Amino acid sequence: MAEEEDDPGFDEELDDGGNGADSGQGKRKRLFSKELRCMMYGFGDDQNPYTESVDILEDLVIEFITEMTHKAMSIGRQGRVQVEDIVFLIRKDPRKFARVKDLLTMNEELKKARKAFDEANYGS
Repeated sequence: MAEEEDDPGFDEELDDGGNGADSGQGKRKRLFSKELRCMMYGFGDDQNPYTESVDILEDLVIEFITEMTHKAMSIGRQGRVQVEDIVFLIRKDPRKFARVKDLLTMNEELKKARKAFDEANYGS
């Protein structure tokens, strides 16, 4: 019983250990929690998933984005992130590469459609 009082609780260990992203800042603002909750529900989770699950997933997403950004900044033009750098980094992962290719193609189609729509409305 005395040992339990001397040891910090599990929750205290988690709070003290924080990773680099939120150390010294207390609770950081959750950027993607709403979107992640919707995605988790779409992939079969409960409509209201546990906050801890969303937080862990968000930490993983932010870590992935940060790592990819740092890698992209180190290749190509130093200090700048360009689409080509991201494509270069994921070229060996067929699923990610196919998804990025689809999104880039869709983006080009949307730009063309917007341009055609603007020309039809504003350019007689």
